[in-house]
Amino acid sequence: MNWEQLLSLKRFGDTNKRIRKEQDETRLGFEVDYDRVIFSSEFRSLQDKTQVIPLSKTDFVHTRLTHSLEVSVVGRSLGRLVGKKLLEKHPHLQNVHGYQANDFGAIVAAAALAHDIGNPPFGHSGEKAIGEFFKTGAGSQYKSQLTEKEYQDLCDFEGNANGFKILTESRAGRIGGLRLSYATLGAFTKYPKESLPKKPTNHIADKKYGFFQSEKEAYEDIANELGLLKRSDKHLSYARHPLAFLVEAADDICYTIIDFEDGINLGLIQEEFALEYLSKIIRHNIKPENYYALSTKEDRIGYLRALAIGSLINEAVDIFMTHEEAILSGHFDCALLDKSKYDAQIKDIIKISVENIYQSTEVIDKEIAGYGVINTLLNTYTNAVNNSFEGIASNYDKLILKGLPKTIKANDASLYNRLSSVCYHISLLSDSKAILEYKKIKGISF
Repeated sequence: MNWEQLLSLKRFGDTNKRIRKEQDETRLGFEVDYDRVIFSSEFRSLQDKTQVIPLSKTDFVHTRLTHSLEVSVVGRSLGRLVGKKLLEKHPHLQNVHGYQANDFGAIVAAAALAHDIGNPPFGHSGEKAIGEFFKTGAGSQYKSQLTEKEYQDLCDFEGNANGFKILTESRAGRIGGLRLSYATLGAFTKYPKESLPKKPTNHIADKKYGFFQSEKEAYEDIANELGLLKRSDKHLSYARHPLAFLVEAADDICYTIIDFEDGINLGLIQEEFALEYLSKIIRHNIKPENYYALSTKEDRIGYLRALAIGSLINEAVDIFMTHEEAILSGHFDCALLDKSKYDAQIKDIIKISVENIYQSTEVIDKEIAGYGVINTLLNTYTNAVNNSFEGIASNYDKLILKGLPKTIKANDASLYNRLSSVCYHISLLSDSKAILEYKKIKGISF
């Protein structure tokens, strides 16, 4: 792969090539990507979607929106630092093509901002609830009417693939979705493969999948424009866009350190663990006199968090540059931080977060409730849509359909498209909106 192609400014629908040197420096194309994501309704709904603590009433706990903003800030720093080093290593990118270090930061920031945009309500349990509806629940009745890959899309409903759908799906008045640059869409897609075969190798790009069957052709077009290496002829699978490693690193840094911070602020993890677990990561930067001068727990933890994030950013940049050739050849097969000298500390922090936060009673209880909400919505909406298509809709089905948006493809001849449109609608709901729709269906809200 080569950087000239990987940094493509092309967007869906473009007929002329976009040249970097011809860009308006006051509103660069890659920066427009960021603006389009942040002003989208799908991004706004993240303010009421679970990050760590579902539906927490505590005002300092992160939502998907605050998490995404923080990941984009870390991603921008990673991109700029890597961009500076890449331009020093490959000066023709700047001298001949006009690329600047900030271009890399803008691409990674926009992709990182959007990285959770496809997540359904109730966190990762929302993805699992949709999948289990089709795998073992009422939705399993559709298996024989779908292709193997279509059914797998539903059984392993994937927020990353749903995010790609949001960013690229055309609808009336919005051709090409948000019409982001291909470089940003490439960096966004951490798992550039279809849903089957499932985890064919231990390569990081095979961990999950990145696009549904409905967006398969769109991704293939993007991959060809970017010059991504094809990893399989039998199934659609490509090497990652190199900047996807930086998007992933930004997310890994934030959820590792900031979820840990949330756990301490909530009292789920003792404050003493912060210094103990972060000490090796920040030992070269911490100034004890500054730390002990802080009077509140929140300020002390915030100081440690800032130092830890800074250390991990520099570490990720060094790893990326060390392995740039392997990344460009598609042979780098793990996350950047898996190569970190702080790998043991990172794993220790994640372990204590899993035990004390992700498996806390508050989280588990609300995830259980989330399963019930999503199962009810899926059962009600898929019945109404398919009964309508088959001409056997009850009065109740008709009432349900009147309350659903026009994005629901109730008249589509493809069962896969009908079911996918229901999943898509549910995925866009905030936690509170999903509960409101559930209460309406159950007759406990008017």
